[in-house]
Amino acid sequence: MRKIYGIGETVFDIIFKNGQPQAAKAGGSVLNSVVSMGRIGLPVSFISEYGRDEVGSLIDDFLNDNGVNTSIVHRFTEGSTALALAFLNEKNDASYTFYKDFPGKRLDIVFPEIEKDDIVQCGSFYAIWPEIREKFRRFISAAKSKGALILYDPNFRRTHLSELETLKPLIIENIEMTTLVRGSDEDFLNIFGAKNADEAWDVVRKYCKCLVYTANVEGVSVRTTSFSGKFPVQKITPVSTIGAGDNFNAGMLTAIYKNKISAIQLEKIGDKEWNKIIGSAVDFATHVCLSYENYIDRAFASKYLSASSDQI
Repeated sequence: MRKIYGIGETVFDIIFKNGQPQAAKAGGSVLNSVVSMGRIGLPVSFISEYGRDEVGSLIDDFLNDNGVNTSIVHRFTEGSTALALAFLNEKNDASYTFYKDFPGKRLDIVFPEIEKDDIVQCGSFYAIWPEIREKFRRFISAAKSKGALILYDPNFRRTHLSELETLKPLIIENIEMTTLVRGSDEDFLNIFGAKNADEAWDVVRKYCKCLVYTANVEGVSVRTTSFSGKFPVQKITPVSTIGAGDNFNAGMLTAIYKNKISAIQLEKIGDKEWNKIIGSAVDFATHVCLSYENYIDRAFASKYLSASSDQI
């Protein structure tokens, strides 16, 4: 069976609006994605690290209850599970304050053996974090060599702009190791100074054969070595944008998995297939924006549980 792995940071999100807490839940970019895929019933495993404290146990139980395999997670005893305070502005976009207390030995696990056509999702600062960088690089490089389909979302925050000179080579190395890069207009502007999808593709095509470029209400652009297209998004008034991009990724991977699209096929597919992939991604992201949840709810997931591949 084709398997899905997500490797990324785990935090416990506490969400504030107008100075008052609104919700508290397990979070992290890749974690949000794997929970949504787990709720659909996809065979997804999470590679991460969090404590054996009470917060870590809440997160671990939550992931398992939502169909996510956590047997590869590093549960550490020295330190504490990371916390993230998310403050929503008048547009319901979030700014963050993080509290982290990791042990000296990070990501102390035996990595899984990846097989051909397995799917691996990675991204955000976790993919360039100096303390775990070499372990991450070896894992992703091995997955690429085995023929896995690898999705990389740089999700590069402005708070790291002062470190860009050091981090940019690592981001480029990640792009080289992946099958599909999905980034926002803000990501590519911050990292490469690219102002639109074509400028972003001019950079990415040197290292990777597939790009999905999201630009909020301006829509989604896809560029590959054999396809160029643009797709609309739904016009909504969001409750919260936390998890929107993460669930866009989950929607893409759900369609890729359901339609049995391999890493080799991805760069060759056309408008029909990309319509399914981006349509699913937009549905997931839109749904999450309409609540304080970081992931799709069970009612939304249920319509995908029995859906055939030609419906997604």
